[in-house]
Amino acid sequence: MAKRLMVVDDDADLRSVIATFLKEKGYEVEEAGDGAEALGRLSAFDPHLILTDVRMPGMDGLALLEAVRERAPDVDVLVTTGHGDMESAVVAMREGALDYLVKPVGLKDLEARLGQAFKSREATRKAGPDLDDEDAPPLRPGNVIGRDPRMIEVFKLIGVLARNRASVLIRGETGTGKEVVARAIHEHSAHREDPFLAVNCTALTATLLESELFGHARGAFTGAVGSRKGYFELAGSGTIFLDEIGDTSPEFQAKLLRVLQERTFYPVGGEQLRTTEARVIAATHQPLEALVRRGRFREDLLYRLKVVEVELPPLRDRPGDIPLLAEHLLKVRRADLGLGRVTVSASAMRRLEAHDWPGNVRELENALTRAAVLARGGVIAEEHLRLWSPPAVAASEAGAPEVRTLGEAIAAHVQRTLRETSGNRSEAARVLGISRSRLARLIEKHGLDVPGG
Repeated sequence: MAKRLMVVDDDADLRSVIATFLKEKGYEVEEAGDGAEALGRLSAFDPHLILTDVRMPGMDGLALLEAVRERAPDVDVLVTTGHGDMESAVVAMREGALDYLVKPVGLKDLEARLGQAFKSREATRKAGPDLDDEDAPPLRPGNVIGRDPRMIEVFKLIGVLARNRASVLIRGETGTGKEVVARAIHEHSAHREDPFLAVNCTALTATLLESELFGHARGAFTGAVGSRKGYFELAGSGTIFLDEIGDTSPEFQAKLLRVLQERTFYPVGGEQLRTTEARVIAATHQPLEALVRRGRFREDLLYRLKVVEVELPPLRDRPGDIPLLAEHLLKVRRADLGLGRVTVSASAMRRLEAHDWPGNVRELENALTRAAVLARGGVIAEEHLRLWSPPAVAASEAGAPEVRTLGEAIAAHVQRTLRETSGNRSEAARVLGISRSRLARLIEKHGLDVPGG
């Protein structure tokens, strides 16, 4: 059966070129000059997919998208937009568009995107009911916990993003659960059976990061004794999660932009062009717009990444979620630690709710893990909690406030955390919200004592 596709654009010449190209590729194609004309032919032609321009006189692409979602929810919609109108692409993705293309649309890129769109369509049908179906059970991402209104909005966005293939930028402080949200988007998508591959961009050198994602040819660099496939090839139609994207080099950013625009890449040291169908979800705790102004991040890449943004609130702004999070985290951790049922006393819970949580959910998890081990009777009391405070606060509470330089305060804070974690560098880095390599540099710079080390 031929794949039926409707091309909607008020530019008759461009529309004709696209239609002719797609017919040569085996598609059954219908043309329309605007949204109203497309709707008039919708029932008779019964397309699988609509490719529509956003800006058109009369009924534009966004209005057409809304009407198609109501009348023919099984029809997928791809939108095209100009470089100066990315906001419309963002709106379209939020309203349920499958993907978007930026004009001028390259025919090779169009062919690749359509191939991916039909593959996603087939996977969705096999996966079961549409996540947007009112009769489907409500979305409950297993590890994304909360009832704060801002978290409810996050749940809704996860459902929307699971239905399409848009690039996503997740923003939030260190420890807020950005990877958890990215994984939830993947696991609720039609491509959940494909791999979810996560990379911490801070933890790898520029060369190793490129090798990890793009693969490398034999002899590409010292130690490359053989060729190796990268994540963009191994992921298939799955998801690649790029954490701390703001820490990447300009050279890497240029290569990532090519992947997002053209779906092609070269392995490090290789000459054979490869293609990928993987979806990219990026995350950062940094203000990327500020990095753009300082020349440290590409503006065109930023717009490619943030088609849809997810903002995760810090834990201190949603203390009402702490009891739910504590229950969930203890349930998970007690299985890992081989413990029985562990609960939190009322006074300990009040202290948890009053804490500022600079390390967010990650810090809460570490605090509960330590407390659960110490609480032999199965009830976490106040004395089992080891919650750190900023150096200035800690000094004040001790009745001996002192004036320190910023470097001294940082060193004291890191030293205290190393003591509280018994010299476990991985745990200390998680509590501090930094990478192990950065922790190592701070230890060396300030000559800090590492217990047991």
